[in-house]
Amino acid sequence: MSFDKSAPKEKKLKKITKERLKNIGLYYLERFESSVQNLRNVLKRRVSRYAFQNPDFDVRQADLWIEEILSEFEKAGYINDERYADMKVRDYLAAGKSARYIKTKLKSKGVSENTLDVLIDAQNYDGKEAALKFALKKRIGPYRKTEREAFRQKDMACLMRAGFNYDDVCDILDMKGEEQ
Repeated sequence: MSFDKSAPKEKKLKKITKERLKNIGLYYLERFESSVQNLRNVLKRRVSRYAFQNPDFDVRQADLWIEEILSEFEKAGYINDERYADMKVRDYLAAGKSARYIKTKLKSKGVSENTLDVLIDAQNYDGKEAALKFALKKRIGPYRKTEREAFRQKDMACLMRAGFNYDDVCDILDMKGEEQ
């Protein structure tokens, strides 16, 4: 019995047209809420993959199509950075994420820092409360069952890497188990 050791054949991608890009964008938006920059990145990745297989494809033309599609989607209300940011800020705060984590994550998606500051303040963000949620989720600090002192440095490192303020982290680690 012999095995074919040749590389698997790469799937031939469908031709990229303006209409196809629009359909790709609509299908993406059916499944996910998105910011303008995030959808731009999704569409550009699709174009680059196609352009890699077809070197004679005009990427500049596709970039113009993407910008036209994005402006059309914005006018229709399919994408809205503030709506997207508001939804994500609520989700991240409910999950116990730090303000620093939220800002970093959403700035990478193209949301402005001013918008994020306003939205986080509107949610009455309390760093200590968020850090407590995170500690409960990870079962660290006051929620650790045994050997709290032995794991203090590790717990502190975990909370600091998650983006919480040093003072809040120290307060949480100094809490007794019944204070939560």
